[in-house]
Amino acid sequence: MKTYMAKPSEVERKWYVIDAEGKTLGRLSTEIATLLTGKHKAIYTPHIDTGDHVVVINCEKVVLTGKKLDQKMRRHHTGYPGGLKEITYREFMSKTPDQAVYLAVKGMLPKNKLGRQMIKKLRVYAGNEHKHQAQKPEVYEV
Repeated sequence: MKTYMAKPSEVERKWYVIDAEGKTLGRLSTEIATLLTGKHKAIYTPHIDTGDHVVVINCEKVVLTGKKLDQKMRRHHTGYPGGLKEITYREFMSKTPDQAVYLAVKGMLPKNKLGRQMIKKLRVYAGNEHKHQAQKPEVYEV
């Protein structure tokens, strides 16, 4: 019996809308990463991008459990000596909640060309509105 390998031309992509209100950041991110990689499909092939498009709304209402809002730090480096910047997740979520969800999902995808191709299918919005009604996205329950 031969193993089925999907071809890029055979992949049908759906659009999903996920409402992040009241959801835990990590658990939400794993579901989104699964949809983007295509692991929920029977035709999943590791070296082909078989994933779907995902639109995430209400990112400002995502939840972090425990004391993570005050103890978890968002770190990035500017590239200059002494350029390590740190802010708490409470401050990070108040400024850019969509970026927090985006980075959480990005960290769960492969770190190669395929992962960069997958992350392009993610759209994240802080509020309730999005501009992808023309694609007729289905509501995905997490």
